[in-house]
Amino acid sequence: MQYLVPIKPSKANGLVAEVYSQIKEDFGRIVEPFTLHSPIPKLLAGVWMASRESELVGTVKRETKEAIAASVSQINQCPYCFDAHTIMIRATGKKQIAQKISQKQYERINPLKIRKIVKWTLATLSPTSKELSSPPFEANEAPEIIGTTVFYHYINPLVSIFLGSSPIPIPFFKTQMKKVASQLFKKAVKRPKKPGASLNLLPFTKLPKDLSWTKESPNISGAYARLSGIIDDLRETTVPKQTQHTVIQYIDNWFGRTPKLDTELLREATKKMKSEIRIATTLALLTVFSPYRITKEIIYQFRRYYPYQQQLLGIIAWASFTRARKIGLYLQT
Repeated sequence: MQYLVPIKPSKANGLVAEVYSQIKEDFGRIVEPFTLHSPIPKLLAGVWMASRESELVGTVKRETKEAIAASVSQINQCPYCFDAHTIMIRATGKKQIAQKISQKQYERINPLKIRKIVKWTLATLSPTSKELSSPPFEANEAPEIIGTTVFYHYINPLVSIFLGSSPIPIPFFKTQMKKVASQLFKKAVKRPKKPGASLNLLPFTKLPKDLSWTKESPNISGAYARLSGIIDDLRETTVPKQTQHTVIQYIDNWFGRTPKLDTELLREATKKMKSEIRIATTLALLTVFSPYRITKEIIYQFRRYYPYQQQLLGIIAWASFTRARKIGLYLQT
């Protein structure tokens, strides 16, 4: 992991220890996409809730939701998450689905419903596409499917920034290691899980209107309400007002297609700002549109003004979740 020092499971206590215990029990392992949030314990709890209640429990089959996670990761150019969730598809016993997604052979995915959902997922950065106009799932399935989709649109940028290219240490043996890794998660995938069991980690928070797509599932709405509350707190305490205004303006005018956020455009967007506001805004805009372009030099410049890792994590989490919420708005059925 780069730029952050997460809390090790052996050193965890309080809320972090409680969350880690649930992750190990329900996910199978305490993995880095979760632990990177541990410098802000309440954020860790909110992120775990949104993931667990959308992806790990419910009536939609786990292999379907893992296929969604892999497909979102593919369109967001997050190879780490793509590898991780094709491994998880294998852990459900659906090796052929993992292979077809890896090979981009979408027309050969079976069963048909998963094929249609994968195609729908691959269109989630194109709000006017015909795939999104006719969702291939029932209304009662929407909170789980949209919830999983929105979660991975949130987590992919953070993983790209903090974790790099793959959870597999020896890429040359990737195929063989995926087979081995899937066995580590198989038992947890099959273990029964109670919906809503994570909600006691944080107090009740009112659901924002833009997350109304969660309302038909009390546990998913509860999880996303709590996560959005934590993100809103981070916005107020961590994100400069001018940065908030600029990023929200860009996202409000964004309809899925990534703009050409080149150096000149960034300079133009931030030229009238003070140095500390300029670097915060640059970091947030890159998180939203081009997280893979965030370099050590950008992080170094940011830390000249904002030395604490909670500030770095907070502004990146806010920017990414703001983007994910916008995507969720146009995925509502």
